[in-house]
Amino acid sequence: MAPYESDDTVDAARDETPHAGRRKAARYAVPVAVVGVAAATIGLVPALAASGDPDLPRITAQQLIDKIAKSDVQQLSGTVRISTDLGLPNLGGLENSLASGAAKGSGDGSSADPQSKLTSLVSGTHTLRVAADGPERQKLSLLESGSEYSLIHNGKDEWGYDSKSNEVYHGTSADSGKDHGAEPPATPKDFADQALKSVDDTTSVTVDGTERVAGRDAYKLLVKPRQSGTTVGAISIAVDAKTGMPLKFTLTPKSGGAAVLDAGFTQVSFARPAASTFEFTAPKGAKVTEQKKDATARQEQRPGMGFAGDHGKGTVLGKGWTSVATFDTGAKGGLPTGSRGGDLGGFLGSLGDKVTGKFGKGTVFSTRLVNALVTDDGRVYVGAVTKDALVKAADTGK
Repeated sequence: MAPYESDDTVDAARDETPHAGRRKAARYAVPVAVVGVAAATIGLVPALAASGDPDLPRITAQQLIDKIAKSDVQQLSGTVRISTDLGLPNLGGLENSLASGAAKGSGDGSSADPQSKLTSLVSGTHTLRVAADGPERQKLSLLESGSEYSLIHNGKDEWGYDSKSNEVYHGTSADSGKDHGAEPPATPKDFADQALKSVDDTTSVTVDGTERVAGRDAYKLLVKPRQSGTTVGAISIAVDAKTGMPLKFTLTPKSGGAAVLDAGFTQVSFARPAASTFEFTAPKGAKVTEQKKDATARQEQRPGMGFAGDHGKGTVLGKGWTSVATFDTGAKGGLPTGSRGGDLGGFLGSLGDKVTGKFGKGTVFSTRLVNALVTDDGRVYVGAVTKDALVKAADTGK
């Protein structure tokens, strides 16, 4: 029992989380890997929450993080609203087409394949319905205008269904029920787990009052970098006062303005979903694509939040919020430009800033959070850091 919990609180939590073991609320995820870079390490500064609405018992930042770690919600259903604003240039929809095309290149060619379908979540605002019943059954549905895309895991079967195209994607999981640590985040809890997975003195963590989220009483955990050179301003995590499960995750950039990532429940229930929620039968006339065996192998070997790619494993320079991931693409000559690159090379070059340093020459591509330096000798440096910090890392890391 945690020292700040009453017996009534613990008993209630046990009633709502009857099964042991930790499990993500949904297996499938938003393809946004920025949090893994931004929140590399977390440090603790004790603080007390004694104000705000609702009125909740006092709790320290350490106790609140412990509460998150001990959270064991096995059953839930609800609606999640996700907004992502990386500040990517407006390409008239071309960026989504390029991302979708790249994903299809590594997938099985079906519009119901999650590798190609979920690329739309890297920008804009989206509504998801999620449900979970232990490690064997999860469901995530992306609600679109006049259509719906669903991912269902039920035992060893994994289904993807795109109602717009009436296409079905089916695969099997040999390790059904195991925790897939390589999967990127999907719910506020997933994002919070990424942000709080390690601790050190590079960060200030405090309790910033209380709030109501999806009709639930919650504490607000505020995470701020102490280091200069990072593009991250702050991370706010709303933690359910009863279960300890994060209900909302908001990441704001140091430059100010709208949140880069805002993911939160608008409705949530911790009752067990009906078994029919996870049942799926391909609709009549639907095109069914079976997962290829090599696709399963690719999933098992997927590097998760890393930036190593297929050429080789990357390394990390620095620590904390100013850490920079670097890897070698194996492609000498940097971006294709001039006659070698044609119109596409000129277009890509116009989106970045040319830089020089001890590392040589390269191009920096910037968003409101993550910056990437592609050097002319084929190396890539990526981090939630400023352009100057990125160039400095390339100079010292060469």
